[in-house]
Amino acid sequence: MSNLVIREFGLQPYEPVWHAMQEFTNMRDESTPDEIWFTEHEKVFTLGLNTAPEHLLETGDIPVVQIDRGGQVTYHGPGQLMIYPLLDLRRAGLGVRDLVTALEQSVVDLAAEYDIDAESRKDAPGVYVDGVKLASIGLRIRRGSSFHGMALNVATDLEPFSRINPCGFRGLQVTSFARLGAESNLNAVRDRLLPHLVSHLKMD
Repeated sequence: MSNLVIREFGLQPYEPVWHAMQEFTNMRDESTPDEIWFTEHEKVFTLGLNTAPEHLLETGDIPVVQIDRGGQVTYHGPGQLMIYPLLDLRRAGLGVRDLVTALEQSVVDLAAEYDIDAESRKDAPGVYVDGVKLASIGLRIRRGSSFHGMALNVATDLEPFSRINPCGFRGLQVTSFARLGAESNLNAVRDRLLPHLVSHLKMD
């Protein structure tokens, strides 16, 4: 992990972090170390490039931001751990599917530490527990490098998800580690997730 930089930003508004990821990706070259950013965001709905308007139901007072990742609409807010892998995929020898699998499997492995049986699904990226979504994934690849990433519900207020069709699925239910009776501290989850993620990315 000597060439992998880990950054932790705490609670941040969404848009400045998004623009920082864009700038990092645009400015990096073949010598730029890979980074993983951990953060949580103030309340916001983000619309991926493929979002259909009907998936916004009643957003109320929560801001809505159109962004440049793949996927549909999702919610970010306090208590949700954001994992942003800023990786040179070509240099790492990773395909997009490899990255998605590494993100998913790291959460599956972490959930198992809490005796939670989580799984990924071939038809819809993310991590699920009994068909209920625990983590969502939306990526962008530019110049062979990744940004955006994964949102893991740790102790998130889940009510805002009822204001949208999460990830474009009508009636999809969403859960969190706290609701499942597991860990509710973001720092603890981050520290336990990181070794799994680094291992699955083969960067250890």
